[in-house]
Amino acid sequence: MSGIANRAPVVDRRSRFPIESIRALFPALHREPSFIFFDNAAGAQVPQIVLDAINEHLVERNVQRGGRYRHSQQVDATIARARQSVGVFLNARDPSEIAFGMNATSFIRIVSLAIGQTLQERNEIIVTDMDHEANVATWLALQREGATFHWWKMRDDGNLHPEDLKPLLSSRTRLVACTVASNALGSIVNVAMAAKLAHEAGAEIFLDCVHYGPHAVIDVQAFDCDYLVCSGYKIFAPHMGFLWGRRNLLEKLPTFREDFIPDEPPGKLEAGTFIYENVAGMDAAVSYLENLGKTLVTSEGDSQAISKRANLVRAMTGIRSYEESLSLELLRVLGECGATIYGVREDHRVHERVPTLCFNLKTISPARVTESMADAGIGIRDGHMYTPRLMKRFGLSQDSGVVRLSAVHYNSMKEIHRFADVLFDLSKHG
Repeated sequence: MSGIANRAPVVDRRSRFPIESIRALFPALHREPSFIFFDNAAGAQVPQIVLDAINEHLVERNVQRGGRYRHSQQVDATIARARQSVGVFLNARDPSEIAFGMNATSFIRIVSLAIGQTLQERNEIIVTDMDHEANVATWLALQREGATFHWWKMRDDGNLHPEDLKPLLSSRTRLVACTVASNALGSIVNVAMAAKLAHEAGAEIFLDCVHYGPHAVIDVQAFDCDYLVCSGYKIFAPHMGFLWGRRNLLEKLPTFREDFIPDEPPGKLEAGTFIYENVAGMDAAVSYLENLGKTLVTSEGDSQAISKRANLVRAMTGIRSYEESLSLELLRVLGECGATIYGVREDHRVHERVPTLCFNLKTISPARVTESMADAGIGIRDGHMYTPRLMKRFGLSQDSGVVRLSAVHYNSMKEIHRFADVLFDLSKHG
């Protein structure tokens, strides 16, 4: 190994985290030639339990729901079970608050179109310059409906601060739209405080939880949010998305629906046929995380039976702790390579981030970095990361942008050290 990777790494403060047994559950991690998946913010790999669920659905019940025959009734049962599982994963009050669809962006648009029809005297919407463009452009499009906008801006320390939100709120604020964790920088936002401030002003808050989803506990009740979207394919499931909303608010939304669909959630938000096998896969992904929680119970010597939600919380808490050690090691590696790190970069603030890091090397283009990594069997990404305002803020062009590495809990220290070898050689020799 090169000099940078030989330096003493950050100690894994959760050495009992069963990384090897976890990796064994993901077939893609063991294909030849070997490959390191460090582009998880664009979509994570799936465990075998998810593949099995998708395959079983397509073989056993690849039919339309709503029929009187057994196969169709099994589809209905699959959807109901998945709605219940995702509801527990989010700590929803009722499974009917969960709607399934193609992706998070389409749900943001559905809600934005509905809210655009209800602006009246409350016509101000607050957006941020740290969000994915999907949670910005969808709201800015409401200007034609009479909406006006205020920008909650990221500070130079790489995060949004609720105290900067407060002066933007007024009796005319309809909604605050913000991310829970930045898909570009990995910064985690204090959304519970943002929700408190929004509600005190009589406004609602819409959370993009897509990037936060695979990294830590989601709790819509603790967040006290009004709407939240996720993408299943970031949370070890197939390509699909889901929306959560307070039921009383979803009931009021004026959404498109066919005449035979009742004007109530979740059906009023699920236009057309979504992909049932992918919903079955999402249900299995929740089961995977629940099983991980059970594994962590066993490894910690606590055999007491606990609920599905408690197992999920234990799993995501364990993931969060383990991923902090990944973040610290990545910060160390990038620092020693002389990289410019965008966003939260101080070790003592590691609790403010997930292991997603954007960086640049001083004399080497982002594209050159990612090409070199690809040649070495490592997948990372370069570009604007769907955050054009951040790129402008950093003085970067959208065409070149930044390099992004995004790890999740199945990634290992060994993989980081392989990345470090390639990066060190590249920074040294160009």
